[in-house]
Amino acid sequence: MAFEIEYQNTWLTPTLEDIVMFVIGGDWGKEPTIIDDDYVKVLCIRGSEIRDWSKNKGNTASIRAIKKSSLETRELIEGDILIEISGGGPDQPVGRTVLIDKQTLSYLPETPKVCTNFLRLLRFPKAIDSIFLNLFFDFFYASGEIVNYQGGSNNLRNLKFAEFSKINIPLPPLNEQHRIVSKIEELFSELDNGVSNLKLAQNQLKVYRQALLKFAFEGKLTEQWRKENNPEPADKLLERIKEERQQRYEQELKDWKAAVKAWEKDGKKGIKPGKPRKIKELTPFTKAELNEFPELPALWEWAKIDKLTEYSPYAIKAGPFGSSLKKEFYVEKGYKIYGQEQVISGDAHFGDYYVDEEKYKELISCKTKPYDALISLVGTVGKVLILPENAEDGIINPRLVKLSLDKNYYSPFLFKFFFESYFLKSLYSIHTHGATMDVLNLGIIQGLPFPLMSKEEQEKIVNEIELQFSIIDNLEHTIKSGLQKSEALRQSILKKAFEGKLVPQDPNDEPASELLKRIQAEKKKYLEEQKQQKSKKPKNIKKMNKELSIEEVLKTSDKPMLAKEVWQKSKHKENIEDFYKELKDIQSKIKEVKKGTESLLSLSK
Repeated sequence: MAFEIEYQNTWLTPTLEDIVMFVIGGDWGKEPTIIDDDYVKVLCIRGSEIRDWSKNKGNTASIRAIKKSSLETRELIEGDILIEISGGGPDQPVGRTVLIDKQTLSYLPETPKVCTNFLRLLRFPKAIDSIFLNLFFDFFYASGEIVNYQGGSNNLRNLKFAEFSKINIPLPPLNEQHRIVSKIEELFSELDNGVSNLKLAQNQLKVYRQALLKFAFEGKLTEQWRKENNPEPADKLLERIKEERQQRYEQELKDWKAAVKAWEKDGKKGIKPGKPRKIKELTPFTKAELNEFPELPALWEWAKIDKLTEYSPYAIKAGPFGSSLKKEFYVEKGYKIYGQEQVISGDAHFGDYYVDEEKYKELISCKTKPYDALISLVGTVGKVLILPENAEDGIINPRLVKLSLDKNYYSPFLFKFFFESYFLKSLYSIHTHGATMDVLNLGIIQGLPFPLMSKEEQEKIVNEIELQFSIIDNLEHTIKSGLQKSEALRQSILKKAFEGKLVPQDPNDEPASELLKRIQAEKKKYLEEQKQQKSKKPKNIKKMNKELSIEEVLKTSDKPMLAKEVWQKSKHKENIEDFYKELKDIQSKIKEVKKGTESLLSLSK
């Protein structure tokens, strides 16, 4: 939403720097294990606490140790506002704020609270309602206007606080501030109840989705269908699969012998045809293992994955080694490289990484075809993508496993539903005595049990699941739309509030002009008191550590350093803007390497 707002003509709009009384950066301090009388243990609020602030109110803050002298100026009190000045990312600008209230301070009340140096403490005169101010900061951030005050890179953004402090703050009379806050809290309470109900329904649908899958793979979804249709038992199906594979192998041997005879007749020119190898089967489940698994319907069987895939040496295949598929091999067009981007997004056509025909032939064992099941081993572990009929020819990358399922005997879509179910995860936990599927590899997949039933029943199960899931999808879409409307309504309420249209004005209120005079007087008095207290403190005769420039900090290490670490060790640890200014000035001397969401800095050689 654009930040367009018309304030009441009876209000004033001073800048943030006009009304803020005290501003200071936080202190991350040292490990709490430090033994030093000059240090005291504190709870240090970080940027990561902001996400769930309304729920936790900072009770997940880290225990740290900071100097007593630092605590004197940084200890948080009720009404303080913390603003995020560094962090963020491409989808989350910095500039989020939280209000320190009684609930925050009541958690471990004997332990002082401070904020990390990635946040900044803002303290305002008591003549301003700090809840009102924080609501305005929330509104300003949500409007998107905050992006105009961003600096730094995508991986480490910083708030240009000097510029941000020039933003105009709406200043109605104090009593009107209180009325606005009271009305917003009343409306937000009703809105929160509605949002809570929507989220409850959202979670219930997730539970229902998994309950449906469990019901299906216990055989209960098609129980009546089996009674009415008497399908082929799975043990007979397994016998047919075994017989067909044996016949295929015998045919391959026959064809090989014929090829050898032709080769001999031709004077043994060229390379002798290679003898076909019989594909090695996985070790079947023992009786003890089968007894650990849930009981299946009488016509079903537990089977390992090799019984469900095509009879081919590459039907079950992990991606190539990373060294075989470096980015230097990528081309603009050719054979597609399938990775977790396609699997996690559920879109086989996503992405534009390709290899040429030479590299494709080199990695032919990793080739894909329509209806292959691709399984993600990293990111969202265990996510499955079934390649559509119009999927491009390609190969998998090292982060995937490919299964070419035999569609004559096993539905790829049934496989996807089963593999992504909590039901399978519970079976894995039973089979491995409590382990979880946080890590996945080909060996684990080859040891998992899969329910096998007749092909007709498989199709019936898939159809029933897809029907129910389409209903769930529609309901989830409705809920998502409701949540989006709730957020839009929340911003509409705030906009109305800060335009002075949410509550009536009262001519008996103290005028905003008089309020501003009181604010400025309180601010002036506070600053004078701070100055007097500072002058009374004995001078520290201890030799101060030399303040280091960025270049000097980097010279202390023979390895690249995290940008955050360089900042904290430099003379700019209290001012992120000065840090970036110096970094820009010496950028020709600096080498920056991206590592995930972090930046590593070193001196150029």
